[in-house]
Amino acid sequence: MAVIKITEKNFEAEVLKSEVPVLVDFWAEWCGPCQMQGPVIDELSEEVSGVKFAKLNVDECMSLAQKYRVASIPTLLVFKDGKVAASSVGLQPKEGVRKLLGV
Repeated sequence: MAVIKITEKNFEAEVLKSEVPVLVDFWAEWCGPCQMQGPVIDELSEEVSGVKFAKLNVDECMSLAQKYRVASIPTLLVFKDGKVAASSVGLQPKEGVRKLLGV
């Protein structure tokens, strides 16, 4: 499944109202570790079923980053039933992301 780009407009529908867990990668183009995290998320989106993968650019969606207290990036938040169920800050290896997802 392709990674979805999250914006202020589609956040509620794609993340909060999703029927499956959603992993949201909070990132920015200028962030080196974020650039390394991206391919890991892309790979997992092809390998893991039953989870939606999304990326949220903190420079474009500052209010969402602030709402979820994202102070450092990359930050990964797993949403289940509209609530944050798990989180990690900093570059995560593939197995670390799998563990975060519980898969």
